[in-house]
Amino acid sequence: MSLILSIETSSNGCSVALHSGGGLLSNSELFAERSSAEMLTTLIQNVLFVSKKTFADLDCLAISKGPGSYTGLRIGVSTVKGICFAKEIPLVSVNSLDIMIAQISEFYEGLICPMLDARRMEVYCKLTDSQGKEYMPTSAKIIDKSAFEEYLKEDKILFFGEGAEKCKTVIDNTNALFLRKQIRPKAAYMGKIAFEKVVSLDFENISDFEPYYLKEFKGTQPTKNKKVTA
Repeated sequence: MSLILSIETSSNGCSVALHSGGGLLSNSELFAERSSAEMLTTLIQNVLFVSKKTFADLDCLAISKGPGSYTGLRIGVSTVKGICFAKEIPLVSVNSLDIMIAQISEFYEGLICPMLDARRMEVYCKLTDSQGKEYMPTSAKIIDKSAFEEYLKEDKILFFGEGAEKCKTVIDNTNALFLRKQIRPKAAYMGKIAFEKVVSLDFENISDFEPYYLKEFKGTQPTKNKKVTA
């Protein structure tokens, strides 16, 4: 069975899991600011140590490709590319929103919409049913009162994820449901999707692979003549 090391860094924090044939063997996660940069390699070492495995035992690496945090995605992708090049291990990638859907689809029947925060009143989201049928592809969507109106006229939609919090007061529709539990992308839920990609030989070209940012990064401009104090 394929032994896959899954790495997720698209939100605040990071998580690492080891899967065999899609089944979870071990898992380590930390959700705190800057933890992707400071703790990712430690989590990788912990997962391999607990499972008594080494990089030589791995058949594949899986990375959450985005959308999500620009910084987190850059750190995650650069880390796995380095490992894959050094150890000659193939790579598959998984949509961050699909990882969230994997946590809900077995327990809810109907339309589901994972949301990741994209600043201001914009979210990264997609709309599917619990069977995986896609109604709206992965998008960067500005949320206003008319958001998802065409779908909410006919069906209930379960919104969830960190981006859904700011939508509660805007999407004013009785068919709009909001999950109380916080759902975020986690490596533990990447196994089945990653394994299916391995079986279908859907590998990434490691040298050309880049994160799925979805939006162009816009940094803040420094203020001219701004005084800097210690």
